[in-house]
This record gives sequence, C-alpha cells and structure tokens, in this order.
Amino acid sequence: MEQEFDLDLFAAPTSSARRPNAPLAVRMRPATLDEVVGQDHLLGPGAPLRRLVEGAAPASILLYGPPGTGKTTLATLVSSAIGRRFVALSALSAGVKEVRAVIDDAKRRLSHSGESTVLFIDEVHRFSRTQQDALLGAVEDRIVLLVAATTENPFFSVVSPLLSRSLVLQLQPLTDTDLRDLIRRAIADDRGLAGAVTLDPEAEDHLVRLASGDARRALTALEAAADTAVATRDGSIDLATVEATVDKAAVRYDRSGDQHYDVISAFIKSIRGSDVDAALHYLARMIEAGEDPRFIARRLVVHASEDIGMADPTALLTATAAAQAVQLIGMPEARLALAQATVHLATAPKSNAVITAIDSAMADVRAGGAGLVPAHLRDGHYQGAKQLGNATGYRYPHDVPDGVLTQQYPPDELVGRDYYEPTTRGAERQLADRVPKLRRVIRGD
Repeated sequence: MEQEFDLDLFAAPTSSARRPNAPLAVRMRPATLDEVVGQDHLLGPGAPLRRLVEGAAPASILLYGPPGTGKTTLATLVSSAIGRRFVALSALSAGVKEVRAVIDDAKRRLSHSGESTVLFIDEVHRFSRTQQDALLGAVEDRIVLLVAATTENPFFSVVSPLLSRSLVLQLQPLTDTDLRDLIRRAIADDRGLAGAVTLDPEAEDHLVRLASGDARRALTALEAAADTAVATRDGSIDLATVEATVDKAAVRYDRSGDQHYDVISAFIKSIRGSDVDAALHYLARMIEAGEDPRFIARRLVVHASEDIGMADPTALLTATAAAQAVQLIGMPEARLALAQATVHLATAPKSNAVITAIDSAMADVRAGGAGLVPAHLRDGHYQGAKQLGNATGYRYPHDVPDGVLTQQYPPDELVGRDYYEPTTRGAERQLADRVPKLRRVIRGD
C-alpha cells in the first residue's frame, strides 16, 4: 500500500522504464518537463505548475483531470524537481492507518535529517472524509507536500479544509495534435519502438480517435498493434491491423470535416422527425468517433427549445441536465445522460412555435418596431418618476380574481401583433386554447 520510489527513477528513464518488457506507456513516461505533451495552460512560461516544477515555493496541489492526461507523471516531476522523497498511496487500497504511517515517517525524517516528503495520492476522491481529514495537519504544517490526483471534480469530492490548503490545477484531455506527437515519438524513440514499425496515416487517425484524449490508451493500443505487425507482417501498421488488434472498427468521422457536420445534421433531423432509433445510431457514431460530448449536449439543449418548446417543457430540463452531467462526470458515463436526453427529445411531441415567435419578434425590432415603453409600465422607483408620468395608472393583475386584466403592454406600434402561435401538439394543446383567451382579456376585445 505504501510505495517508495527512488527519485532517480523520475530524473531519467531508468529501472522499470528501461526494461524491454515494461509497457510502452511506462517506457515513454516523460522524464523531464519538456517531454510532457499537452497542458500548455499549466506548463507555459510563468504558469503555476511550471513554476512549482522549476523550484518555486512548494505548495500542495490537486491535479484534476480525465485519465491519461499526465497526473501521475506531473506528480513525479514535481517531486524530482524539488528534491524530495516520493511516497505514493492509492486511495483504492490505503486507509487512515497507512496515511498516518506515512505522516509519522515523514515527521521522523524531517526532524532527524531534514529530508522532506512528497506524498502522492491517486484517486483521492475515493478517500472518505475521515481519511482526508487525517491529512490536514500534515499538509498545514508542511510535514508532507501533498500531490493528489482525481478524475472527479474536487469541489464535490474533496473536503473544503483540504481544498483551501491546496492549489487546484485542472488538466485537459490531450488534443489530436498532442496524441499524434506522442504516438510518433513512441515509434521513433529508443525507449519506445525504436523505429521497428511504420504507421499508415489511416491507422494513426484511428489510434487518435480511439484514445479520446487519453495518452495511456493511445500508447497501449499502439503497442498491441505493433506486436501484431511485427509478428505477422513486415512491421507496417495499417488500419486493418489496428482494427483487428483492438477489436474496434474505425468510424469514418472527421471532427473538423464533412462527417462532423453531416452526422450532427442527421442526428438533429432524426430527433426532429421523432425517429428515436436513428437518433441513437447517430449519437453512438459521434461517441465512438470521439466527438466532444459538450458539443453534442449543446445541440440537444438548442433542439429542446427549437423543435419541441412548449409542446413538452420538460425536454429543455432534460437536455440541460444532460449537459451538466457531461461537465460533472465526463465520459464514458455521461453517454447515458446524452442517450436519455436523446430518447426524451426524439419521442417528445414537436413544436417550433418558440423559435418562430422569437425570430418574428426580433425581425420587427430590427425593422424599427421598437416604440416607446408605455408610461404606465415604466420604472417608478426613483425621485421624479411620477412627475414624468412614469408608473402612473399601472393596474396590478393580482388585484383581480383571475389574475389577468385589460391593459396595454406593447408599444403603440405593436398593439395587436401576435408572435407566439401554439400548436395543438403535446402540452402546447392547452396553450392553444388559453393564449387566445388571454389576448382577448388583455386587449379588451
């Protein structure tokens, strides 16, 4: 449960990183800051993590980000840079006893030899409140420098006292460019495949899509494909080799090309057409191809108002909740929320009355139809307002039994102009009866 590491292990690719049988992802673990791929927002000149690694005043940090973005690597680089003993605990196996044992040992070393300790805790969100509380004193007194990693939002999963004592740094999924650089380096580098294989462009594209921003996943898939290519071919990795090795067919999809726009268009039109099965198919294609789930969620939120609107007002709530789920839990779990929202929207009654209404109103405004606000509706909460005639004569709707009374609300130029025309589908059917009645009372017809 407690693992001690020689700091030299992280200063150069030695020990297990140099063993020929070590996994490719381990052999290619960055030994210096310059080898780290991605996270430019944290590692650029003057950025917080670069300052820490380069020897600035040490502070406990929480590294928050999806798998395969370099949390463990950065933790070891921090330890190496500031010359401290490195101890790693996994929240999956360590308890309060193990945490206190590390802290007690760190105290002894600090008092006897002045040696400081970096404590790395992976999956810290799995620690209970009691386990997290056991760290507070040691972090506060800098007996240990805590470097904790989590794939979950620490503002939900880490106790507030520990958050206030730490610098929270969010890591982003690697970009396609980052992953390509990583794959090509692994093929050429002596620590990796040392040029023993070649990689076709289509195969590289598929590896990048499979990785979905995860460096470890990219290197694991590359290593498996390379083993197959060396054993059965001339060392050339083509698309068929990658597909056969990882047992996952390539999805013809370019997130910046035709497929991106064609598939999302088909997705929205399938929902609009109430074909739930086709909508789920296109959702699956986007997910499998590594489309940004936030993009999918945004389109669902827009569609909920554009094509469903008041025919099912809960559609917008479901779509918004799915977008929040994408932000809170990420993929792959968020696929369930996206699928639920897709099913809800595809099977909901449809109405475009909301978008037609707002577009019509905006067209009138652009055409100059924006007259003066009627005097009785203007703000009367300032000195002199009544002298200008503002707020005089306003009738309070709650003073009448039905809560609706005759009163002019639009500017003079727009009196009698109708924008919202409810359909008779779904929940909007009730509004189709109610809205004309409201207009007759309000306008005194």
